[in-house]
Amino acid sequence: MPQIATFVAILSIVLVLAAGTAWATLGALRLGDFRGIAVVAAAAVFLVAYGITAYRLFLWLLPLPEGEIPRGSRSEFIYHVYLLFFLVLFYPLMRSGAVPVPILRLIYLALGARLGDNTYSSGIILDPIFVEIGSNSIVGQFALLVPHVIEGDKLAHYPIRIGNDVTIGAHSCVLAGVTIGDRAIVATGAVVSKGTRIGPGEVWGGVPARRLKAGAGPDE
Repeated sequence: MPQIATFVAILSIVLVLAAGTAWATLGALRLGDFRGIAVVAAAAVFLVAYGITAYRLFLWLLPLPEGEIPRGSRSEFIYHVYLLFFLVLFYPLMRSGAVPVPILRLIYLALGARLGDNTYSSGIILDPIFVEIGSNSIVGQFALLVPHVIEGDKLAHYPIRIGNDVTIGAHSCVLAGVTIGDRAIVATGAVVSKGTRIGPGEVWGGVPARRLKAGAGPDE
């Protein structure tokens, strides 16, 4: 498939650059028995850095559109290459739970998420280019933000927009097209259905999520 061939070609360049940079920076150092470990560790870091750079360059040249992706279209080709970047390079990093949250924030920003000041995620933000979160918000451990929709043959992306001072509870799931107002709370384990609108200050919970508490004023 041309999508796989395109991704393999990009990945090959990334691997060569990562290995070459790691060796050029650390290969000549006198690290004794630790030189091999240091070079491999550096190569892994450079692999992520060059991978993100290649991913952003690819999407700059071939932007992935919002909305439904018609079968056999140019957008479908872009999506498949984009998906391979995530499955091979980025998703294992997000899923591992080993990356410190402040560094994970930088990774999500590099992948295209729009995160306000003092906003962090210890969950998984899929399709970061379709996620916008305001300031002073938190996405809890292993929560999922899922801006894509797969329903039978239908594939689409609808942005998730989250306001300021919002708490997304651990292990909750926020699906495509959801909008969450300022100061709202999504309870632990909740599943917020596609296209839901959560108002400012509201508390939602359950599966599927429903409103548990009406919105309060900013000073309440």
